[in-house]
Amino acid sequence: MNDSVLVLSIASALVAGTPILLAALGEIITERAGVMNLGVEGMMLIGAVVGFWCGVSTGSLTLSLVVGGLAGAALSLVHAVLAITLRVNQTVSGLSLVILGSGLSAFLGAAGETSLLERANGVDVDPLLPAALRDLPVVGPILFGHDVVVYVTVLLVAVAGRVLYRSAPGLSLRAVGEDPAAADAAGLHVVRMRYLATAIGGFGAGVGGAYLVIAVLGTWQTGMTAGAGWIAVALVILAGWRPWLALVGAYAFGALRGLGFTLQIAQVSIPSDFLTMIPFIAAYIVVVAVSASPTRARKVAAPAALGVPYHREER
Repeated sequence: MNDSVLVLSIASALVAGTPILLAALGEIITERAGVMNLGVEGMMLIGAVVGFWCGVSTGSLTLSLVVGGLAGAALSLVHAVLAITLRVNQTVSGLSLVILGSGLSAFLGAAGETSLLERANGVDVDPLLPAALRDLPVVGPILFGHDVVVYVTVLLVAVAGRVLYRSAPGLSLRAVGEDPAAADAAGLHVVRMRYLATAIGGFGAGVGGAYLVIAVLGTWQTGMTAGAGWIAVALVILAGWRPWLALVGAYAFGALRGLGFTLQIAQVSIPSDFLTMIPFIAAYIVVVAVSASPTRARKVAAPAALGVPYHREER
């Protein structure tokens, strides 16, 4: 029963959706502060290459994820300087981050006498819970068969939801994203909060990239995110900037990205290029469906000041 196609597909969807969810959570916090960062793909790639290198060198999952997250945060600060301090167009700055992250990750992955392309994964990612729980019929592989990162990510969703909607720091963050001038007048440091939110977003993307290469793929490949960062950006919009809806969407996209594995088990032959397109096609369909309904569109309205540079003297 636990080896059925349905059970294995659901279990793999949770794993495949975790890096997307980590990146989406970080982007939700960034955009709630009014900063639009489209460079998630680039930050995930940087986090992936640095995290994989750290894993090969140390064999530590925790250290690899932290270092990958810090690499993503460091790259996000480039966007923060351009978008917040220099008030460059945030769309252009974010897209340039994708190009920078893609090129830099490819260079780092191929550097050295033995490139990461030729190195084996140095980290063992084991299930957190005991075999007695993992072997339970149906629910065992789906609920209890995952590593610690999957469970911590679900916990982070709960924490992010509570902080954003039921705490003073979350209210301050959303105020900065809705009306930075009013937030500034109320004594909030808009620039500092936007920098912090951008760094948190970069950290989430970096951790997501590191987890993707270490736990999901198990090997470094140039451009290995394959659009996961763009799916995370779309997911933020589809979830209406709400963490719990992002969780549902991430696992749904995880199922679509793992569709090739499911069909392979079911011995169904479909071209791999078509399977790669499916998550993006699904995202387009959902965006069109949401936009077509004024009621649904209002419910997923973006923060009012999203993508709008703030200059104190212009209040």
